[in-house]
Amino acid sequence: MRIERCDGAGLADWVALRQVLWPEGGAAEHRAEAEALLARPEEAVAFLARDPAGAAIGFAEARLRRDPVNGCATSPVAFLEGILVLPGWRRRGLARALSGAVEAWALSLGCAELASDALLDNAASHRMHRALRFEETERVVFYRKALAPRPG
Repeated sequence: MRIERCDGAGLADWVALRQVLWPEGGAAEHRAEAEALLARPEEAVAFLARDPAGAAIGFAEARLRRDPVNGCATSPVAFLEGILVLPGWRRRGLARALSGAVEAWALSLGCAELASDALLDNAASHRMHRALRFEETERVVFYRKALAPRPG
């Protein structure tokens, strides 16, 4: 297995893996987001995990965040936006290797912290984050209310 920084040549593989992690987005939306991230290498990064035959079997993407990041004391903070290893390749150290590549990128930019998040009900992600030595900082539920314009 190998980990490589994603560039234009790996874009199609990255987009396909993004669709597995975030199925609610369409291919065009994922491609546009990935291209935007590739255009800002000083602010964002993606890494691909490849099997011995060269097939993409996982990815991690991260961005710098300068807004306050929950549980963090520094700025900017590298934020692990997404990480996925395809089911048949899990429990082989690939998530750790992908996270390590993100950590090295973050350190090269002077970051002192790496943050991430997971949905409250995503127990598998919670286990992975703990295995990668993340510490939980808080739990939160977000709310919204649609507002209708008031008649004039």
